[in-house]
Amino acid sequence: MNAISEEISLLEQNFRELTTRYDPEYGVVWTYMNPQPIPCFTPGILADMRDYQAIVKSSGGVVATQGKLRSIDYLVLASKIPGVFNLGGDLNLFRQLIVDGEREKLFRYAKACIDVLYPNIVNYNLPITTISLVQGDALGGGFEAALSSDLIVAEKSAQMGLPEVLFNLFPGMGAYSLIARRLGMKRAEEFILSGRIYTAEELHEIGLVDILAEDGEGEIALYDYIKKQSRRRNALNALALVRQCYHPVTYQELIDIARIWVDAAFRLQEKDLRMMGRLVRAQQKFATDTALKTLQQAAA
Repeated sequence: MNAISEEISLLEQNFRELTTRYDPEYGVVWTYMNPQPIPCFTPGILADMRDYQAIVKSSGGVVATQGKLRSIDYLVLASKIPGVFNLGGDLNLFRQLIVDGEREKLFRYAKACIDVLYPNIVNYNLPITTISLVQGDALGGGFEAALSSDLIVAEKSAQMGLPEVLFNLFPGMGAYSLIARRLGMKRAEEFILSGRIYTAEELHEIGLVDILAEDGEGEIALYDYIKKQSRRRNALNALALVRQCYHPVTYQELIDIARIWVDAAFRLQEKDLRMMGRLVRAQQKFATDTALKTLQQAAA
């Protein structure tokens, strides 16, 4: 088996908390998150995503399938869990590390999150368009993950937001950088400080969701977009590079903000940690209730 054949076999496999497949007709790599036991950014799924992204980067943007070299034109981030895209950071881990005084371990977790978001932000430094398909709740770091893509396709029932202010913190793994570049600094700060959960329709109106789809039709809407853009992919790839030149999101910027986030986390008071504990229970209860309803009840 040659090196390229090995890469395609690795591009279509099940990791522990990640499932992937390649669609050669449209050059789409599908990446489905399936973190366990809670649909948040567990250390397990972060490790899987890091390993998988290394394969994508080393592929040079091409794979071998059916005896032919084919390109990776699109990389889609989606979820295997019905009704949930991703509930964000591992709050139980956050809380325990703060209580134990493990500042460096908390920073390493934040850095691990940035290390898997940043390649998506910069398109793997390849002519790849990144897309997030949101078919359920995307909260906190889950919403940051969606925002890291060039394009967000969301079904109408999806709801997204940044609830970190509920426990006196802010989303520290890219939200400010990504929202401010779309909406401006003032609106980004208002968005973050509101702690609101928004409907996909509301986010489409303000420009954070690019394509709004009917429930159950997100994948169809995504492929419709791909088909329409097929004749101008060169222009789209060039514009992605222009955007990064004009208003780049640098790795150092994200790391610097992560350090601010860690410092802020270690200034939380006992009442803040109690609220975080309530939200931990909300994350853990997702299997028997909707994640959003439980979160709202915890915050009430």
